[in-house]
Amino acid sequence: MLSFVLRRSVTMLVTALCLTFIVFWLTNLAPNLEKIAKTEAGSRISDEEVASWLEKNGFGGPLLGRYGQWLGVLPGWTAVDDNGTVRGRCIGRGEDPALAERYCGVLQGEWGQSRVFRAEVIDVVARGLGHTAKLMFWVLVVMVPGSLLLGVLAGMREGSRTDRVLSTGAIVTTATPEYVSGVLFIAIFTSSAVGLKWFNGSATSAMEDANLVNFTLPVLTIALFALGYVARMTRASMA
Repeated sequence: MLSFVLRRSVTMLVTALCLTFIVFWLTNLAPNLEKIAKTEAGSRISDEEVASWLEKNGFGGPLLGRYGQWLGVLPGWTAVDDNGTVRGRCIGRGEDPALAERYCGVLQGEWGQSRVFRAEVIDVVARGLGHTAKLMFWVLVVMVPGSLLLGVLAGMREGSRTDRVLSTGAIVTTATPEYVSGVLFIAIFTSSAVGLKWFNGSATSAMEDANLVNFTLPVLTIALFALGYVARMTRASMA
């Protein structure tokens, strides 16, 4: 048992490292770095100024080295401005460079700042996880009672028309991807052509204040897929 857990843990670690390195490599391609430099320093800077800005801000080193700094297994980069000010990955604004930590990556809890949201990455991730947890809670509230009810009903009437209809419906919902059922729900419940303009909320409004109007469709989209699967399992266990 212990060896199984260790093997699984090593596999998860290697997978995480591979995935994060691939994403890190993609985000550090030359066009993306050039876009960052022009966003921060000005859209009209020359190629030489782009290269200079990247070098001064820690983007000029080898990819593996920068990945190690991001991960927190290598010391963070440092640079000296023209006025003699020492800057670096681990040096906060107004902090004495001599007192700064040498390692400040993901392993140390320093996830950096999102250039899109202009906020700490760890705060952005925490907010997203909170929204996901809320969504999955309501998915379970809808999915578990509904799937058990349908499965028990189909199992109690094995071979009947009700069983065939419910089993077929469960297979259809399980085989339908969420992005397909989501589009169908949008077309049915928000389209003026159909006439059922019940749920016109947006993802932004759902994140800020979830309610029946803006949270129903996401919950139904995910719950429908799982509902059919659990209903089939419940029906099979009663056979």
